[in-house]
Amino acid sequence: MTQPSTAPPAPPPAPAPSPDGTPAGPSGTRPGGDSAGGPPGTVRRAWTARLRQAARAEPGRLRAIGALLAALLVLFGAVTAWQVSGRQAAADAVIEHSQPLSADAARIHRALADADTAASSGFLAGGDEPREVRARYDEEIRRASQLLADAAANSAGSRTAERQIAVLNRGLPVYTGLVEAARADNRQGLPLGGAYLRYANEKMRGELLPAARKLYTAETTRLDNDYADARAWPLLAIGTGAVALAALGWAQVRTFRRTNRVFNPGLLGAGAATLVLLVWLVAGHGTARHGLGESDTKGARSLQALNEAWTASLRARGDENMTLVARGGGAAYEDSYRKQMAGILGGQRLGEPGEGLLPDARALADDAAGRDAVKEAERAVEEWQRRHVAARAKDDSGEYDAAVRQVIGAKGSTGESFDRVDRSLSRAAAHEQDQFDRAARQGRGRLTGLPAGAWALAVLGAAAAVVGIGRRLAEYR
Repeated sequence: MTQPSTAPPAPPPAPAPSPDGTPAGPSGTRPGGDSAGGPPGTVRRAWTARLRQAARAEPGRLRAIGALLAALLVLFGAVTAWQVSGRQAAADAVIEHSQPLSADAARIHRALADADTAASSGFLAGGDEPREVRARYDEEIRRASQLLADAAANSAGSRTAERQIAVLNRGLPVYTGLVEAARADNRQGLPLGGAYLRYANEKMRGELLPAARKLYTAETTRLDNDYADARAWPLLAIGTGAVALAALGWAQVRTFRRTNRVFNPGLLGAGAATLVLLVWLVAGHGTARHGLGESDTKGARSLQALNEAWTASLRARGDENMTLVARGGGAAYEDSYRKQMAGILGGQRLGEPGEGLLPDARALADDAAGRDAVKEAERAVEEWQRRHVAARAKDDSGEYDAAVRQVIGAKGSTGESFDRVDRSLSRAAAHEQDQFDRAARQGRGRLTGLPAGAWALAVLGAAAAVVGIGRRLAEYR
């Protein structure tokens, strides 16, 4: 009887190939022992090994160089756009915000001092206060109130400004009430009117004018900070551009050494775009910085010196009036008048150097129009001083009515000289404000289009660098 034959055992199934085409070993292992489903660290090491192997070959190096150049150029454009936009914003703040606020704070200071001067001038005229003097007082009070409202709307972020505006808003109605009480008593010939006016004057000098001064100082500090931000060199952008340009130069030299081709058109185009942007950045910011600097030295600083002199002249006029209002008890007002005058002229004669407010303003004026206006103010102040001496002599000799006419009269009075000072300083300030506006806007205009141009040139340069490297890669296919 024949035994049935036994079939041989089936061979084991062949291992499936790995995704990259290499045969897997037993149990699904690849050559080298990496498991297809091994732990993440093993897979990571495998990919790292492959990248290192690719980097040893020229095509892999070219890809890395192309990616690095493109990243550097895009970074250059981004940093340039960011830093230039910041300087544009600071220049906008100088022109549209901080300088106007500083000028408004100076106007508040002047308006309050002028209102106080007009109030004392009207009081000296007696019960029949001149209509133009009363209109001037009302106008300065209205202007101060409006400017305070504007300053309150734009003082967010400055606690000092907010505090001083609050002091002014509280104190101004009290001051005007005291002035009205002084006028009412003066019309009736009551001596109490003089006491009310002196109290109002003390309120102005001891509370309102110091608060206005602090507000002006705070706004001027903000202006200086905005100037510093707008004029600061964009060093990070310039440094990034220099690195990008150096990297492109190195890539061009490397290509030349390996291929003996003098120029790579793509790298050459990328270098040209980078160089254009770098030159535009340096030249544009340099001219903008120069324009903003001129707006500061030829406009803002001149305005500050004129504002100081203008306010001092208003205070001196108020002191002169209050000396007569006090009727023999105005020695303190006369001392204050002399201090104000010494500060205005600096104790120097016209045309000589000095540390007075008007000589400083004249030195800061950079053209004949500005200097001539300040010189006229200086001559008017000297005339004012001579007439003041005559008025004081009459008051000291008991001729009170004659002294009052010498101070507030229409012809040959100190008031006439003061009005000349006021008009001259107003003209000088308007001229310097115009110079500031023109120089500042020209400086800001030098930055126009630079952020958008930085992005465009950076993207263009990055694309050119990638194309240039791509042409070298094509040689290996």
